[in-house]
This record gives sequence, structure tokens and C-alpha cells, in this order.
Amino acid sequence: MIYDALIVGGGVAGMQCALVLGSAHNKPYAKDKKVGVILHQRASHLQDALFNNVLGISEGTLGKDILSEGKKQLKTLYPEVNQIENEKVISVQDDESGYKVTTNKNEYFTKIVVIALNYAKPFTIGGLEQYIERHSRANPMKDRIQLRNFNHLIKEGLYCCGTIAGWRSQFAIAAGSGASVATDILTLWNDNIATKVHDKAKAE
Repeated sequence: MIYDALIVGGGVAGMQCALVLGSAHNKPYAKDKKVGVILHQRASHLQDALFNNVLGISEGTLGKDILSEGKKQLKTLYPEVNQIENEKVISVQDDESGYKVTTNKNEYFTKIVVIALNYAKPFTIGGLEQYIERHSRANPMKDRIQLRNFNHLIKEGLYCCGTIAGWRSQFAIAAGSGASVATDILTLWNDNIATKVHDKAKAE
């Protein structure tokens, strides 16, 4: 299968990106698009988090529960998005179809790649080394990294979001970053007409 968009990373930014892309599956410009998310990359910083300061999330919610519930939410609401588990990405290389994403088990071909990993070292995905730079917002003592980008875009068809895009490690920021990339992709699919997806409660 050739994907139209393949997300690498199943943390906050990656899952939020997948949810927004999935929510557009019934739109004319997105209904035939193939979207996937590779969930297993490295331990998410969300795994050990405790949330008391995020709008809409109950006090005392654990990060590990959000990760688990997020996968269920994506599968239940938007089963069109293919969740790829237990694979580690080895490289992202240019290809005639866009990009070839190689894992320890498979090769995937996609028109768009979204890198949604955390900002910790080491960063071991081949083909992206030239974009690695010092993180612009993290505490220098923590020696974090980001991928060089402009408004999440590294180059045509290659995006990053969350902390690896240079944002601070805050749940709401990472989620917003993932959603921003998703709406940029939807805008691209919609002939560059500015696009977002909102669900509305039905009027009684």
C-alpha cells in the first residue's frame, strides 16, 4: 500500500495529528486518502506524566492511560487510519512516490511523512541526520534536539511536530502542534484552500 500520509510516533503530537486527519475521512478531498501511524518508536515522555493542568482532562489523569485510550479512540472513531504497532523506524528516504519509510519489519511508501517523536537523544532514523540541530526552547542543560523546520515543514512532503519540531514539552502545545500539521496536510489535499475540521452537536 502507498500511503498519502504516514505519521512516525504515537505520542501526543502524533496521535492528535492522526485524529484530525482521521476526522476528515468523509470530506471529498480526503475520503480516498490512506493514512497510517507507526505507534512504536521509543518510550514516550507521556508514559510517566500526571496531568492536572490540561483543559478537558480530569485531574490526576495518567499519561499512560491517555496513550492507551488514544489508540482506542482512534480505532473506534476513525478505523480508516491504520495503526502500525511494534515496529521501529530505521530510515526515511526520498523515493519516486515521495518517501520510503523502512522499519525493522517492513517498508512503507508514502507521499507525506510526519515525524512526531520526542526531542531526546539519540535520534537514530537514517536519512534525517542533516536536519538535526540543538533544540531552540529546551533547557540547554538537558541537551535536547529538534529537526530544522519552518512552521513544521522540513521540506516538501516532510513535516515534524511536537517537541522534535522545537516546541516545549507541554501536553497542550504538543497536541496543538500535531493538529496544526494535520490541518496543513488537509489544506494541501483541499487544493490549498485553508481547511480545518470541526464536529458540531446536532440541533434538537
